[in-house]
Amino acid sequence: QVQLVESGGGLVQAGGSLRLSCAASGSIFSLNAMGWYRQAPGKQRELVATITSDGSTNYADSVKGRFTISRDNPKNTVYLQMNSLKPDDTAVYYCEAGVRIGAAWREKAYWGQGTQVTVSS
Repeated sequence: QVQLVESGGGLVQAGGSLRLSCAASGSIFSLNAMGWYRQAPGKQRELVATITSDGSTNYADSVKGRFTISRDNPKNTVYLQMNSLKPDDTAVYYCEAGVRIGAAWREKAYWGQGTQVTVSS
């Protein structure tokens, strides 16, 4: 099995910063693209940022210039540095990773349990 464990959420004032981390562990043969998604109350889950295994990144327009996604491949960890936070960034943030558990296995998406980020005005 594969587990994704997020950390780093919390309460911050508008304009502040937070850094989220997500560590993958378990039966990992290869760890491909990783990403962060978020879901605000009453809204659908949306993509925040993704990063491929070779470091190519993609961001939602709403976070470009404020958030930075990065990863540490030897540690199987992905990070999300969030600066200039706004109340609209308040949501539960989820980590997602594409994982193969063996050479003969297809890639499967795994999700973390989510971490709450609350930005006060």
